[in-house]
Amino acid sequence: LLNINVGGKLFQIAYKVLAQYPITRLGKLAIYTDPVKRLQLCDDYLVQKNEYFFDRDPSIFHYIFHFYRSGVLWVMDEMCPSNFVEEIEYWGVHLKYSQRCCRILFEEKRDELSEYLKIEKELEAELEPMESGTQFDGKFLGRFRKMVWNLIENPYSSVPAKIIAVMSSFFVLISIVGMTLSTVEEMKNKTAKMWMEQMEMICAIFFTSEYLMRLISSSSFKNFLRAAFNAIDLVAILPFYIQILFENLDDGDMQYHEELHKVENVSKLGKVLKLIKLMRIFRILKLARHSTGLRAFSFTMRQCYQQVCCLLLFIAMGVFTFSALIHSVEHDVPGTDFTSIPCAWWWAAVSLSTVGYGDTVPDTILGRMVAFVCISFGIILNGMPISILYNKFSDYYAKLKAHEMSQ
Repeated sequence: LLNINVGGKLFQIAYKVLAQYPITRLGKLAIYTDPVKRLQLCDDYLVQKNEYFFDRDPSIFHYIFHFYRSGVLWVMDEMCPSNFVEEIEYWGVHLKYSQRCCRILFEEKRDELSEYLKIEKELEAELEPMESGTQFDGKFLGRFRKMVWNLIENPYSSVPAKIIAVMSSFFVLISIVGMTLSTVEEMKNKTAKMWMEQMEMICAIFFTSEYLMRLISSSSFKNFLRAAFNAIDLVAILPFYIQILFENLDDGDMQYHEELHKVENVSKLGKVLKLIKLMRIFRILKLARHSTGLRAFSFTMRQCYQQVCCLLLFIAMGVFTFSALIHSVEHDVPGTDFTSIPCAWWWAAVSLSTVGYGDTVPDTILGRMVAFVCISFGIILNGMPISILYNKFSDYYAKLKAHEMSQ
C-alpha cells in the first residue's frame, strides 16, 4: 500500500490500483522507482512513516480517492467548479472519467460561473472612471489636472463636485425644455425667441466648459476621444456652433441674408439648420453619466443583444408572413387598403406589437381570422423576451447600485 497524507488526512491505496492510471500524479508515484522523481511529485516525504505528503484540499481528494477505487469520478453540485477543476488538474485526473450526466451539469455550472464573473467584472468597469487620480502624478500640471478631474468625474469627492454634477443634469433638462418650447406657436414671437436664444447660449457655454475641463483633465487624448460619454458631450455642443456658422456664412451681403431668412423653411440651408437643431435632443443622453438606471438599461441592451436581435428577427418574419396572408385574402375586396404586400406591412407591424391603430382593418371573415392569429402570435412573441430582459435589468440595476454604494 502507498501511504498518502493529504492536508493532514491519511489515505492508503494499493500500488497496482494506482499503476492502472500511469498518467495521473499518483500513478506516476506508484510506477517510478527513482526516489528523486518521486520527491518531485509530492510536497514532502516522512521517512519514519513512509508517507508522501501533499499540501492540498483533503475534502476534494476524497473524490480522487474514490476514483482510484471505482474508476468513476464523482462530481457534486455543492463544489466550486473552479476549485474542483484546479484540484483534478493537479492530480492529473481528467473530467472524462466522470459520468456523462454529471459532466454535462458540471460544465453548465462552470459556464454559468464564468459568465457571472465576466458580467461582474464588466459591471465594476461600468462604474469605474476611465482615469485614475494616481495617473496625474509626475505629469505637467498634475495637481491642477487632478483637482479638475475630481470636480468633473468624481461627484462624491467634494461639495463643489456634487454641485457641478447636479448643474450638469439641470442644464440638460433646461436645454431640452427650451428646445421643446421653441416649437410651440405661441413661443415664436420676437421676445420669446430672444429668451430662448439666450438660454441656449448659456447652456452651450456650460456644456463647452464642462467638455474642455474633461479634455484638460484627461491623461490620454486618444482614450478621451474613444469614450462614448465624451462623444455624447461633443454632440451636445456641436449643433450650437454649427448653427452660428451657418447663420453667419455671408454677413456682408445683407440683402442675401434677408432673402435667406425668407426662404429658410424651403431652402436646403434651412433644412440643414433644422436637422442641426434637432441634434440637440441627444443632450438627454448626458443624463446617463449620472443616472444608474440609464446605465443599467444600456448595460442590459449590450448583454442581451442576442435576445433583442432574435426578437427583431421574429418580428420581421411575422410581418412578412402575415402581410402576405392578409393580402392574399383581402386584395379582391373593393376599396381595400391591402392592395399589395408592402402596403400590408404597416398593418402587420402594429398588429404584432398588439398596438392596433385601427386605421387599416380586414373586412372578410378569413381576413379577421388571419388578424386574430397575427395578434395572438404577437402576444406570445412579446411575452417571451420581455421577462428575460426585465429580470436581467433589475438584477444589473441592483448590482450597479450595490457597487456604487460600496465605492
